[in-house]
Amino acid sequence: AAEGVEGEVIQPGRIYVAAGGKHMLVEKSNGQNVIRISDAPPVNFCKPAVDPLFGAVAQTYGRGTLALVLTGMGSDGAKGAGLILDAGGSVIAQDEETSVVWGMPGATVALGNVCDVLPIDGISRKVVRLLTGGRA
Repeated sequence: AAEGVEGEVIQPGRIYVAAGGKHMLVEKSNGQNVIRISDAPPVNFCKPAVDPLFGAVAQTYGRGTLALVLTGMGSDGAKGAGLILDAGGSVIAQDEETSVVWGMPGATVALGNVCDVLPIDGISRKVVRLLTGGRA
């Protein structure tokens, strides 16, 4: 895993982390998916924020998107999860019982922007199943 860098071509099997104080987005450029770093104002009182990232991912990857909304305070990610669903992607939220704080996943569930709500260990099993050709 590494912090995403402006203009970096997204590589399969690599994990990108948003740097503190900057939004991380993705877009198609010259036929490749690249990372974009934004200094736009906070969204949902957060910077980096999940909603702008989820929106960009939905637009770039569409139905190939699998998003996870895990424990966290606030509602960031809930609206962006809806954009992922609208684009044909899938969203899984962590359940309340295994969340330290059910703010983010709870807000996503409240908006109906999830395909599944699972305990944290169930999420990992489901992701492995999906990545190895199983169904959502």
